[in-house]
Amino acid sequence: MTWRIAGTTVKDEVNRMLTMSSLSRQRRVDSHFLSKHGALLDVALRLSDVLVIVAVAFVTHWLQAGDYGLRDPYPAGLVRTVLLTLLVFPAIGLYRSWRGERPWAEIARLWAAWLAVMLLLLALEWASRTTGEYSRQGAAVWFVVTGVVLSIDRLVMRWALGRFRTRGIDARRVLLVGATQAGQRIVTAARKNPWMGLTVVGYLRTPYDHQDIQGAPCLGDFDSLGEGCESWSLDQVWIALPLRAETMIQRVLQMTLDKPTIVRLVPDFFGYEMINHHAALLAGVPVITLRGSRVDGHAGLVKALEDRLVALMLLLLLGPVMVAIAIGVKWSSPGPVIYRQKRHGLGGKEFDVWKFRSMRVHAEQAGAVTQATRGDSRVTRFGRFLRATSLDELPQLINVLKGNMSIVGPRPHAVEHNHHFSECLRGYMQRHGVKPGMTGLAQIRGFRGETDTLEKMAQRVECDISYIREWSLWLDLKIILFTPFVLLKRTNAY
Repeated sequence: MTWRIAGTTVKDEVNRMLTMSSLSRQRRVDSHFLSKHGALLDVALRLSDVLVIVAVAFVTHWLQAGDYGLRDPYPAGLVRTVLLTLLVFPAIGLYRSWRGERPWAEIARLWAAWLAVMLLLLALEWASRTTGEYSRQGAAVWFVVTGVVLSIDRLVMRWALGRFRTRGIDARRVLLVGATQAGQRIVTAARKNPWMGLTVVGYLRTPYDHQDIQGAPCLGDFDSLGEGCESWSLDQVWIALPLRAETMIQRVLQMTLDKPTIVRLVPDFFGYEMINHHAALLAGVPVITLRGSRVDGHAGLVKALEDRLVALMLLLLLGPVMVAIAIGVKWSSPGPVIYRQKRHGLGGKEFDVWKFRSMRVHAEQAGAVTQATRGDSRVTRFGRFLRATSLDELPQLINVLKGNMSIVGPRPHAVEHNHHFSECLRGYMQRHGVKPGMTGLAQIRGFRGETDTLEKMAQRVECDISYIREWSLWLDLKIILFTPFVLLKRTNAY
């Protein structure tokens, strides 16, 4: 006698379940193939970087000298470059997991690392007094071409891994605990970016839920977690709960204690006012930074180098112009050529900002600084031209070289203005999370010059916070390129 269930026999149902179980096991075998050989992939990537550096060096030498043989001091320099690469690249995180990171973020980090290698190599060669024995043109070509080939190599490898992960190989099966905004963002990101290899199999309901998760099925209540770790073939459990759910977070850890499952915490921080939040270890203690700066560590080194190079170049190019302006200021009215005023810099520390004097010498009331307005009688005729073209700001290149300012950053406001607006605008002083700049995101978006209303200042501060949150070397370069076009409009500068 054959029993039937909803039109199928028990035998058919058992066979179907066995087949699905077999396919699930096979997918897990395939998905873990690359992860089990992660060390080999890491070594292969390091070897690939070394081979690119060496190969491009030989090709560059062949194109320049007509033969492949490297003569002194090139072999020793190439060995130093390889050793520095093997030290600097891992230190900047170029061999960590790509899962979840945007390709262009890694490419930017790659160029920063390669530039650091070249600067260290230059310092070593200078110390050994061999810099004059190298072809400067050949070295420049080698630097650029190697960076381009390394970037292409990374993008190709990312594309290949992305294709594997899209097909389920090296993928991770993730269970979400908590239907929160953080949980929804995880599901949305996983669906939009299949190259990350994260498959959200579903989510479990908790008392802290405040929405339904779109794009993933609900697999039951929180108590289903224990049995689900095995039956759902999970690789990872992601906890998307608010920090007050400490008891439930501990229960997740207890219920998965005997399971070979990775557990990750994705705190539901929505509602918190955060800037560049991240997690780190401090002397072995896990620390979550809720408000920080992207211009830190190697990024801070890159930005400092950018500031010094651009400031030095502009001083060399505009030196004669600055001398002419100084003469014009001296002739326009009695008083000093350079005007110094206290401003808040990085971390709220005061410094003296330099400008060409554009006003007649006058006395301000104690504790007050009056912004210039249209038709301001204090501004000289020559000073009006300087302010309209922002040429009065050129002495701030000295501030940049001294380290008080950056080429790009939030514009420094007078100390008295900071005291006033910090009481009126929530989060106003967060704009001092980076060094103030000669130009900034607010300026190229039209918020330049006089801020006669609180709304205008709020819009400027919003741009400043956005710059701090989204900083990148490319964003700096874009702002620098757009600034001359903004200055030609001469808007709101009196």
